[in-house]
Amino acid sequence: MTFNRQCLRLSAVALYSSLWMTHLGNQSAIAQGKPEQIGYCHLSVKEAQTKESLRLQVLKSDKKALERYRKIIQLHAKRLQACRRTTWPQKQAIWLRLYPCDLKSGRLSQIMDRIVNLGYNQVNLGVFYDGRVLLPATHNPTIWPSVTNVPGAENLDLLAQAINKAHERGLQVYAWMFTLNFGYSYALRQDRGDAIARNGKGQTSLYVVHDSLQVFVDPYNSQAISDYSLLVQEVLNHHPDGILFDYVRYPRQLGADSVATKVTDLWLYTAATQMALFRRAKNLQAQELIRRFLLRGYISATDITEVARFYPQESEPLWEGRNHTFAQQPLLSLQEKQAILQSDLWNLVVSHAMEGVLNFVDLAAYPALQKGILPGVVFFPEGNQNIGQGYDSRLQPWDRFPSTLIWSPMAYANCGNVSCILAEVQRVLSMAKPETQIFPAISGKWGESMNNRPSLEVQMQALQQFAPRINGVSHFAYSWQFPQDDRDRKACHF
Repeated sequence: MTFNRQCLRLSAVALYSSLWMTHLGNQSAIAQGKPEQIGYCHLSVKEAQTKESLRLQVLKSDKKALERYRKIIQLHAKRLQACRRTTWPQKQAIWLRLYPCDLKSGRLSQIMDRIVNLGYNQVNLGVFYDGRVLLPATHNPTIWPSVTNVPGAENLDLLAQAINKAHERGLQVYAWMFTLNFGYSYALRQDRGDAIARNGKGQTSLYVVHDSLQVFVDPYNSQAISDYSLLVQEVLNHHPDGILFDYVRYPRQLGADSVATKVTDLWLYTAATQMALFRRAKNLQAQELIRRFLLRGYISATDITEVARFYPQESEPLWEGRNHTFAQQPLLSLQEKQAILQSDLWNLVVSHAMEGVLNFVDLAAYPALQKGILPGVVFFPEGNQNIGQGYDSRLQPWDRFPSTLIWSPMAYANCGNVSCILAEVQRVLSMAKPETQIFPAISGKWGESMNNRPSLEVQMQALQQFAPRINGVSHFAYSWQFPQDDRDRKACHF
């Protein structure tokens, strides 16, 4: 599958500009409340208990309780909206996964009530993770199995129910989706083998990560693009308020291999990726040198002379991004030319791998923009770094993500205090264009430190120094706030 990326981006910018003006109008109304103080908009324990008592009575078919429950839900929704309007951050989100058990009567109501009680006005809801989708089993045209693929739940739409319950409570729902990590179920299909990314050692991601559920695909593969496009469209048909793309990267390899220093470390060894790479060559000399570089991991002085002899009508090898020519440096020795070309080839293949990530997220995000839904991208602030002579093996070029996306850096650094968390956020702010929406994700628990990580209150107080550049923060995750509930929901049977 080919496309004009420049045209796609220009169209995305136009769509985003329209959406962003609407967003700015909303923010202008918010700003009139002068949200100068930090706050969490938590409900009191007594109010939360009253609401939960009514929910339990509703489960017993108490009609009077049902009316009171509806009224208190509406009241809390209005109070939450008012509080967030005048309190930094204006958007406070939580990351949530659902399970088949959540289809039981009252379960989604309980979850969404708890989220409101803690002052959140946005839910980042997992709709595609670990190779499963949050679509009803009987209405799932994608290649992945449904989360709710259990007896008795085949026709139930947990995604639609969750969005409805959230909206009733004044919560926005952002569909949180894995992106290049298609999951183990994808690897089980014999007809998708060509779509799975491979490095120069003949490995897929199954061989280089701890989590066996992770399977990364070739972002240049047309079948992978088609499969994911259908999934995105099905999710967008449920009308979420936003969509977040996670795992927009390659797998992080283990040990010394966590730094990519040679071409065989890169995920370039699939037909689609290599075909796209060869198309970057501007002449036949370049094509042949690229082929030899991929095959051996280096080129020699002999390679250069042989290729020149094969194609004497070409003065030297040229490819995209290689602008300087040897004609301008007539005194270079063959060995010096070899060193320059080898360095240029390394930069070419690294850039090509990164461009695949950028292309894929462009394609994924564009349908959301067309539907008036702001898309976002989730990334590690350190995932794009040069390390010595190599690169972080994830090759996550987030600094080149367009400003048409909401940037959600996962500031999960753990050094016993907030300094390293702030450093990660500051790095992103320093590299983002002024118009880019930055919506950091932090991890922790309310009211207590956890695994040497400061409480959410401490982290939030520290992050406030970045206001008004940042007016939204998300917390990973619901399961950290209610660990026993999360375990029970995973283990129960529908």
